[in-house]
Amino acid sequence: MFQKIKTLFRGLLTKPEADTASGLSDEDIQAEFKKRYHHFKLLLTANKKALEVMSQMEQALHGGSVFGMSFIRSHSTAVSVNVYKIIEHLNNIAPEKYAALYPRMKDIQRQVAAVLDNIAPPPAMELTLPLSCINRDMADQVGGKMAGIGEIMSRTGLPVPPGFVITTLAYRRLIEHNDLRDEINRLLQSAGPDDQENLLALSSRIRNLIAMAEVPGDVAGAIHAAYAALCAEAGEGACVSLRSSALGEDAAGQTFAGQFATKLNVAADDLLESYKEVVASKYSPQAMTYRLNRGIPDEDIAMCVGCMAMVRAAAGGVIYSRNPLDIRDDSIFVHSSWGLPKTVVDGSVACDEFVVSREGGLALSDRRIRSKDRVFVCHEGEGVCVMETLLEKRDQPSLDDGTALRLAEAAVTLEEMYGSPVDIEWAVDAQGRLYFLQCRHLTQMEVQGGGPAAKRTTQGVIIGGGATASPGVACGPVFVVRREADLLQFPSGAVLVSLEAPPRWASVINKTAAIVTEKGGSAGHLANVAREFQVPAIMAVPGALAALQNGMEVTVDADGLAVYRGRVEEVLAHARPRKAPEGQTPMHAILRRVMDHITPLHLLDPNDAMVFRPDKCRTLHDITRFCHEKSVTEMFHFGQDFHFAKRAAKQLRYKKTAMKWWFINLDDGFAHDIPGRFVTLEEISSIPVHALWTGFLAIPWQGPPPVDAKGFMSILVRAASNPNLEESGQSAFSERNFFMISRHYMCLSSRFGFHFCTVEALVDNRPQENYVSFQFKGGAAEFMRRRLRAEFVAGILEDHGFLIDINEDSVFARRSGGTPEEMDEALRIVGYLLMHTRQLDMIMHNRPLVETYRRRIDGEIARVLAELTSPVPDPGA
Repeated sequence: MFQKIKTLFRGLLTKPEADTASGLSDEDIQAEFKKRYHHFKLLLTANKKALEVMSQMEQALHGGSVFGMSFIRSHSTAVSVNVYKIIEHLNNIAPEKYAALYPRMKDIQRQVAAVLDNIAPPPAMELTLPLSCINRDMADQVGGKMAGIGEIMSRTGLPVPPGFVITTLAYRRLIEHNDLRDEINRLLQSAGPDDQENLLALSSRIRNLIAMAEVPGDVAGAIHAAYAALCAEAGEGACVSLRSSALGEDAAGQTFAGQFATKLNVAADDLLESYKEVVASKYSPQAMTYRLNRGIPDEDIAMCVGCMAMVRAAAGGVIYSRNPLDIRDDSIFVHSSWGLPKTVVDGSVACDEFVVSREGGLALSDRRIRSKDRVFVCHEGEGVCVMETLLEKRDQPSLDDGTALRLAEAAVTLEEMYGSPVDIEWAVDAQGRLYFLQCRHLTQMEVQGGGPAAKRTTQGVIIGGGATASPGVACGPVFVVRREADLLQFPSGAVLVSLEAPPRWASVINKTAAIVTEKGGSAGHLANVAREFQVPAIMAVPGALAALQNGMEVTVDADGLAVYRGRVEEVLAHARPRKAPEGQTPMHAILRRVMDHITPLHLLDPNDAMVFRPDKCRTLHDITRFCHEKSVTEMFHFGQDFHFAKRAAKQLRYKKTAMKWWFINLDDGFAHDIPGRFVTLEEISSIPVHALWTGFLAIPWQGPPPVDAKGFMSILVRAASNPNLEESGQSAFSERNFFMISRHYMCLSSRFGFHFCTVEALVDNRPQENYVSFQFKGGAAEFMRRRLRAEFVAGILEDHGFLIDINEDSVFARRSGGTPEEMDEALRIVGYLLMHTRQLDMIMHNRPLVETYRRRIDGEIARVLAELTSPVPDPGA
């Protein structure tokens, strides 16, 4: 629209007379008006952008999409920038008249910044802490995983390897010492608001930054001193394991299972480099995806690192103190394999399973011994760990029954300490000594539709068997993943099929319909994440890769341990709906607190001088509302102040009747120069005005009170005209109905009986810029009926694609980004509602009558829209 405007108030100032009151010539007045109207155009543009960004924030808060801190920061900044522009332009339209908005703006910005700056917990006071001094109350200093280990030592006496934790203070020192915070934020935002298209490249760049960073001298000294104390207990030159212990890790509902790095068999010389590798794993692809999908701010995750003496494990694995797949099953499940627990948790080897019943005391109720073809071992003195092929013991139990029962007893102890089911990582050495390496909350799932192993049908099964790693049913095309690079092409809604089940596959968990793997099991990290995100998964399925080809559509029944060819509705009828993350994640909570200072609207009535003023603006939306209303008012009163309003505003004459509608032509809103005081509808060339007027007059109003078609014009005249209105008897601006128009733009400020409304629209050939905005409030009835009428109107608009906000008895609606035909449709709907929702507040207490009117209105709108069978007419043609 603004590119098309070339001259302003064309033809209004035809005489080079001086304004005696101001001492300015008409040329000076016109130049001043051009300058102010330039700012008015820019104000409208900034206002539109601010409202669009607010709308995107509302959609993120209430929709099913995921977002991160870069989304919140970038959108908060975008709103703030545009609102500041709005204030600047208003003060150029009315110089310094609204300077009081600046301190209000700064105060709101401070409130938003306070929310964004206070999301990170306070750092620890020490760079390292020994495990023996740690408990769960110190999770904000040492991370959840190591806080749990310290609690095990202090409260249960269960064996834990000696060790220490490198704290949040050390992490912050590392980041600050190398000036990494701003660079990491820049890289995260450079990829767009949390998009994952370049996830692998982004992850690599950030991890390289940390790997190249210098460990500050005080941090390095503290780590070496803590290691020396560990060696005094574990033996000189002891190799250690370095484990992630991020803030929030192993918390209930967000385990971060397998998302960060663990370094095993680390020698003294490699401590600092291994420490940086674990810290850098905060930005592994799977960890970044996990945070995004769980709504966890990057700033919340300070990476602590636990350093523990290495256990020379003969066997290791995972214990579930209860069945993760059935909330009613209190059996204890001990998963075990030869060597270190890594092969169990990363799903690279099938593992043995020992089931211990609690009935009448702990007793082994089942044992499932599987073939374990590989073992992960550490080579003492060499500082390396390797995966070796296992021949002799591959089919033998990795645990004896007595050790399995000892582990079950420990699980009961830890469950009592945590007060909930737990997931425990453990190891046993060649002498039979147990060590507990990790413990976290275990989430159990409800059984639905017959439970595990309940087959729905046998027809069309491609492959079956294996173990349920995450229950549920889903359908999608097969996508085989053999290496990490395959994840770059992973399509949304696909079934991930793979040989193994490594945790790094979790980087596409938000896109995955289901998971099928040849190895792995329910104790693996990928299985944990699949259960968190309610993705059905079957693991340890022999021959899965050979049977399932890329692109093949399949239905996966993880409960029934079967994969079917094609889409099987009989099976999908048992699918569990995935729960939306709305309102449940820390990210949603932060966005909600930020938006409390941005989107609520408290300034509703421009006629209430006690409330509608700068110092009453409590949010950025209040400021936009105030500035928009005042900008329109100031543009109109500019003409009055310089005594040419008589030539500026033209009153509408419709069918020989003078209506209470005035039009201010911003540029090309009239088909030609209008010399007199009146303008006809045929002389108006504004496209949005004609669309609105078409909806306004499309169907005669029938009540209340009921009238026939013959009486329609008399009601229209009584409601919108005053034959005795004299130009000298100017009423308040807000008590009239004013259009500010150009060929493609319209802004209506109307008082229609007891109702107030504003309609603004831009309709051009650039759909991305088009919008229709509608605000409606008031009525003659008491508040509750007005509120119900607002909800009634909002429901109709929402059904036709408008984004809605209701505040008390006011409706705020917006539809944007559509074609001219779609905007024409929106304006016809608004025009119809302006006519046909008058006085409906009076009957809102009568539900049957309200339902009758809703059905009638829906039908009549359908009739109005059915007439849109030809392109939008060009009123200027």
